[in-house]
Amino acid sequence: MKVLLAVDGSVYTQRMLDYLAAHKDFLGPTHDYTALTVITPVPPHVSGHVSRSVLDQHYAEEAEQALKSAKTFIQQQGWNVTTLHRQGSPAEVIAETAEAGKFELLVMGSHGHSALGSLMLGSVTARVMVQSSVPLLISR
Repeated sequence: MKVLLAVDGSVYTQRMLDYLAAHKDFLGPTHDYTALTVITPVPPHVSGHVSRSVLDQHYAEEAEQALKSAKTFIQQQGWNVTTLHRQGSPAEVIAETAEAGKFELLVMGSHGHSALGSLMLGSVTARVMVQSSVPLLISR
């Protein structure tokens, strides 16, 4: 099974990974995992004053920081993992990547806001649920 793991380097990502590791009967080393992090683009009024190579280096460093602990943890579990990073709106990019990559499962950690809190604050997870037809496993 192709599994897309949406990671951001937060404690919520680690909780999601801990959940998956604790449920090896459901998901384990026989699947192909891709860990995706989405970096918010530098605003145009700033990026216009910085070279493309500096921007690319910034995005790569941000992605490495977000992916580092997840990649290490996944490899310790003996799972096959590929990492990638994209720039853009997290919900849109996660949903687009899940669809375009023909992933069979998308796994995300959630901050666990209440329904009202999600409505007021907005939730990447909630927006991914609306935008993607890929089955979604949410860990809280």
